[in-house]
Amino acid sequence: MTHGSFAQRLAIKGALPRLTAGVTDTINVGFLAPLSGPVQSWGLPGLNGCEIWLDSLNKLGGLLIGGRRHRLRIIPFDCQYSPERAKTGLRSLLQDHDIKLLLTLGGDSLAPIIDTLTSRKILTATLLPSDLSPDTPYLIAPSESHPIYNVTGIDWLARNRPDLKRIALCSQTDALGLPSLATYRAACAAAGLNVVKEIRYDPANHDAASITAAMMAESPDILCWCTSYTPMVHRLTEAAHAAGFSGQLVSCTLDSYQQLIARTSASFMEGFLFQFPDFDDPELAEKAFFFNSPSAFYAEYQRRFPGRWSAVSWEYAATLEIWRKAVERAGSVTPVSVLAAMKHSGAVMHAFGPAQWWGADMFGISNALIGDWPVVRLTNTKARIVAFGSIPDWLAAHGDLLRAQMVELGQMWDQRQTRAGARTTLSGRSLGLNGASN
Repeated sequence: MTHGSFAQRLAIKGALPRLTAGVTDTINVGFLAPLSGPVQSWGLPGLNGCEIWLDSLNKLGGLLIGGRRHRLRIIPFDCQYSPERAKTGLRSLLQDHDIKLLLTLGGDSLAPIIDTLTSRKILTATLLPSDLSPDTPYLIAPSESHPIYNVTGIDWLARNRPDLKRIALCSQTDALGLPSLATYRAACAAAGLNVVKEIRYDPANHDAASITAAMMAESPDILCWCTSYTPMVHRLTEAAHAAGFSGQLVSCTLDSYQQLIARTSASFMEGFLFQFPDFDDPELAEKAFFFNSPSAFYAEYQRRFPGRWSAVSWEYAATLEIWRKAVERAGSVTPVSVLAAMKHSGAVMHAFGPAQWWGADMFGISNALIGDWPVVRLTNTKARIVAFGSIPDWLAAHGDLLRAQMVELGQMWDQRQTRAGARTTLSGRSLGLNGASN
């Protein structure tokens, strides 16, 4: 990773020593994500990964700031992907724990608290770049570029299976599903795939059989679940199996795929395409992050949390590692200083290689990291990387398609702000937090 010139590093550090005076011996990080409920596979496994990362850091004495070591503590709160519980959790994390960083899944559970976080200048990480806007300068998406990386899977499929021409899409109508649907639409347009059916369903609708039947009625070659929640991905896949579908299956995630193989068949699941590898994949052997060994992280995860690996098992920990490097470079946990340290070189090493800050054209602010992303295929009952697709290259060629689809589905940052205009602005005062106001 490029760290910039000595002069740049000196300028950042030289301006900040006074900021370390208020740093306590223990630094708290908040973890506000679904630890139970239908979205728990995108929260709880990430907390497990953070525990592995945290133990490794604290064994070394903790964060090194201004020549002193500070132990780090992660304070979790289960928001269950509920806006009301997210407000309760934030109140507790700010009042009782003085957090210096907040890790979130993002989406609908972030929307009602983002104004408070911004007014309090709390550095916050989301897994959803679609949460970003010019009015959220302390919100970053450094680990996951959902849903933009989904273009790499469709692009690979079109190039490697040109015989597949007809695709049916389904997605839930929320802040996870609609941006994903826009991305798959754009990817299909770029790849020349004909979308023969599109179903948008309420997140509370679990009637996978009816959804799948409606999609299959159009004789698609490909069924795509977009970014449906893990329980729904399982229901939809089992419904497709029961209905005798024999074509290509695509999904953003495929958590606990071993369970699906057991409930359907290895032959039915063969070739299922998605975006998240197991970290014992040989294609990751040369990737340097975490402990400089993805396979060691994966092995430790499986030892401590057997059978609980998911798409996000590594992502929150990856954010912590990027944050740690920036904190130690800046010599401060102050958000402005940490952001400056993250961005001054213009590039950051993330899990799959070099990444660049991006987002101004789409989200009004370049606070998302994008780079290469893996395309994963089930092969002989095991997830295996078949390619790394370049998100920047795809955007350079087809960014206008994605922007048009985001506009059509009302997912651009300015459209989200317009819809939120009638909502009472959340603030520290409205959440009952001392010292913050409209």
